[in-house]
Amino acid sequence: MKTIDEIYQELLETFAEKAGFVPEESCDLSVRLYAVAAQVQSLLIQADWVLDQSFPQTAQGKYLDYHAQLRGITRQEAARAQGTLRFLTDNALATDLMIEAGTECMTEDNVRFVTTKEATMAAGTLSVDVPAAAVVAGSAGNAVAGSIVWMAAMPVGITRCTNPNPFAGGSDAEDDESLRKRILESYQRLPNGANAAFYQKIAMNHASVAAATVVGRARGIGTVDVYVAAATGIPSEELLEEIRADLQEKREIAVDVQVLAPRTREVAVTAQVKVQSGYAFESVKTSVEEALVQHFSGKQLGKAVTLAQLGNLIYHAEGVENYHIALPTEDIPEDSKVLPVLGAVTISEMKG
Repeated sequence: MKTIDEIYQELLETFAEKAGFVPEESCDLSVRLYAVAAQVQSLLIQADWVLDQSFPQTAQGKYLDYHAQLRGITRQEAARAQGTLRFLTDNALATDLMIEAGTECMTEDNVRFVTTKEATMAAGTLSVDVPAAAVVAGSAGNAVAGSIVWMAAMPVGITRCTNPNPFAGGSDAEDDESLRKRILESYQRLPNGANAAFYQKIAMNHASVAAATVVGRARGIGTVDVYVAAATGIPSEELLEEIRADLQEKREIAVDVQVLAPRTREVAVTAQVKVQSGYAFESVKTSVEEALVQHFSGKQLGKAVTLAQLGNLIYHAEGVENYHIALPTEDIPEDSKVLPVLGAVTISEMKG
């Protein structure tokens, strides 16, 4: 890109060539020419920007969304983390305790969660588990087990709360680079109404779908199985029915299409970490656990789980100087029908 001074010099040279003299630097004409040079540079910058937005390789924001629409692709929206809140009381009461839908709990970092259903702690019991979701969609809503410990307003008779398992499945709205990758792949794997890309594209166009895999001839010639994962992992039956209805309208003639939830395979992670100077082990442990929870989402459908991948997640968690993975002991191969999910996580401190 030419600078304003370079454009100004070109204007002066052109003027001198046509008029036969060079205007004085401080004269009115020179000032006018400099102002013109500034406007010309603005036009050049605008032209470069327009050129960038004209191609999916360089477009950004809503202009990249326009390219996606031309390929029948939509940007994936942010998803709320899902999980279970456990409400406890110190002494069993003789009457039932009601936990209303919308009861709010939070972590020490003020990340908020609300119950999504009404629940009752039966008389004579000390706890009840209630399905819940993060208040705000996004990856910040993913929380490790035991991190939700505060209640915004304590229900009558309830003394404390916790989350026995991690809250997972929270994901940010798809960023430009991820959307760009899908757009470019749509040119490389052109759906033709009969190939795997055709079925995968239709499934991925549903807002709640995080990943989809396709198995051709799964049950013999003329059969196709489509496996779908939501951001939180296993898709709801409502989502599966929605995709089934869509594919029944658009499938090839005489092709039997099934839309299925994947099998899950728990991946237990046991590791030791060496803590960097100035960090407390507990905070580093939480960082590692959060990194693992963030990674194991529905987007891992059909993908392998490698030790290198897990090591990279652990090593780049804040405060980790070194690590050693004890479990898993080897890479877990990819399988189109399987969704790897995070199992028990055990993080201990490396000595020495």
